[in-house]
Amino acid sequence: MITPGSTIGILGGGQLGRMLILAGRTLGYRFHVFEPSGPCPAGHVADKEVNAPYSDEAALRAFAEGVDVITLEFENIPAEVLDMLSAIKPVLPGRQVLHICQHRQREKDFLKESGLPCVPFEYADSAESLKVAIDAIGFPCVIKTAAFGYDGKGQIKLNNASEAEDTEYLWNFLERPPRVVVEKWIHHIGEFSVICARQADGTKSTFPMSENVHVNHILHASIVPARITDATRQAGKALACEIADKLDVVGLIAVELFLHEDGHLIINEMAPRPHNSGHYTIDGCLTSQFEQHIRAVTDLPFGSTELHNATVMINLLGDVWNNGVPDWAGLLSDPRVKLHLYDKGEPRPGRKMGHFTIVGSEVEAVLADAEAHFARLTGA
Repeated sequence: MITPGSTIGILGGGQLGRMLILAGRTLGYRFHVFEPSGPCPAGHVADKEVNAPYSDEAALRAFAEGVDVITLEFENIPAEVLDMLSAIKPVLPGRQVLHICQHRQREKDFLKESGLPCVPFEYADSAESLKVAIDAIGFPCVIKTAAFGYDGKGQIKLNNASEAEDTEYLWNFLERPPRVVVEKWIHHIGEFSVICARQADGTKSTFPMSENVHVNHILHASIVPARITDATRQAGKALACEIADKLDVVGLIAVELFLHEDGHLIINEMAPRPHNSGHYTIDGCLTSQFEQHIRAVTDLPFGSTELHNATVMINLLGDVWNNGVPDWAGLLSDPRVKLHLYDKGEPRPGRKMGHFTIVGSEVEAVLADAEAHFARLTGA
């Protein structure tokens, strides 16, 4: 057990690291952050912030020697960095989890080889092989770069053959990546996610499944409880637990799911860290995803994930600042609203700057109120 009072190192300094630190403070932990480009949101609330490239072995070694355990808020960490740090201090979740989840090809292969439900897919590593892959999958389909894609970045949806005629153009548009995954476009009736926490001894704890609404490929709202059947809820929980065990996760694994028109769940993507769709847990559950992650990597007993009541989380992107500083006082005039701003500086369009949450007795009413607040905030 890593006892309270110890120091936790976090790789990555974004808002997820910031919220990990804020949650871990109540348990008495100290935090050091390693972030190549700083100052950063997590660094603002950390005991120490290290700003150095991942190629700086001396800085990495000093960082590891100054903490008791290392975790992350960003999975795209170079493998050689993880190998180096793991030789000095425990890194949780482990290298194998990150190796699989940071690359879509390895992730899809893992799902297929494990017999888990995923979309039909093919690979391509050139404009020529892209045409072969598209022909094999058919239309509609979506092309995704194999590495470093999130929030719709590195993706192109193709609706018909005419949009796929010039694969050289498509390859250049994607900046000629080493490899892409071509996936069948799923006609689904909803997008959902389940977050599972797991300890080294295999003990697991899941959070209530969230129903997710995306706008322009970026999460807009998470709705809990998800408006689905109990059978679907249990199926999602079972998939998340199975994945956590197969990957031997220590920490969190977030599993994004499509609900197919015929009623079965299909795994879309996985993230071995706190997840945007789990932000509702800060105000909506007895224990947040961030505190549960800290408990997992320090081997403390898990807290209850019981839902207080119906909860809706709304993301706040930089676009909300288009007409100047948003009317936070107006938003907070509803005493149920909990506002979380990430101290990220410049509010650029599409940049996640914060979120707000509302908790109430009935999910449809809470959702309507949340969307009305968002519309007033944006002047829509």
